[in-house]
Amino acid sequence: MNALIEYSIDDQSLILSPQKAIYWQQQKTLIVADVHIGKTGHFRKAGIPVPARVYKADLHRLFSLILFFKAEKLLIVGDFTHSTSNLELDLFQRWRRDMSALNIELVKGNHDILHQRWYDDTGINCTGPRHQLGNFLFVHDVADCKEPVPEYIFGGHIHPGVRMRGMGKQSMVFPCFYFTDTYSILPAFGGFTGVSVIAPSQTDNVFAIVENDLMQLQ
Repeated sequence: MNALIEYSIDDQSLILSPQKAIYWQQQKTLIVADVHIGKTGHFRKAGIPVPARVYKADLHRLFSLILFFKAEKLLIVGDFTHSTSNLELDLFQRWRRDMSALNIELVKGNHDILHQRWYDDTGINCTGPRHQLGNFLFVHDVADCKEPVPEYIFGGHIHPGVRMRGMGKQSMVFPCFYFTDTYSILPAFGGFTGVSVIAPSQTDNVFAIVENDLMQLQ
């Protein structure tokens, strides 16, 4: 693992990984968002030849993170699956059988549309649109919390990215972890996802993921 960064909120220790995940030490929990399993298979069904190795790399990365941190729980902040069932979902079920001791909890997102029986058969506990754990609240889209809440909010959904500018008019966009005073947005874990450029304020904290490394921008 490269460039792990410890970030504290309410005396809770969060380890940011350039592999697009957060490890919550006190809860022994790995937190990810927007895995979108089945998305590459969905595109192949539509005739777009996205390589299956993209999805297999995501599963390997997830497996490596769980082993590295010795995580006891995997918390997915929405959009774990992408659409209807396909062979990639079958592959995940086989992966799950090898990780049967792992507790997996899913805060459902807008793409998590499979029949509840699939999640039950796969050993995934669907916690509802909001899931509170200690002083933290997990939702897929932080915009759904229209009223202030006392908990610090974690979300996903928008696949945050930050634009970094170089010499002249050159610029590049990188996925990032985005922290404000009241909420955080995780980068999309899935390798076959785009990014939405954020515009952080001076008081926000942003950690860009650059070539398997983390770079704090502010």
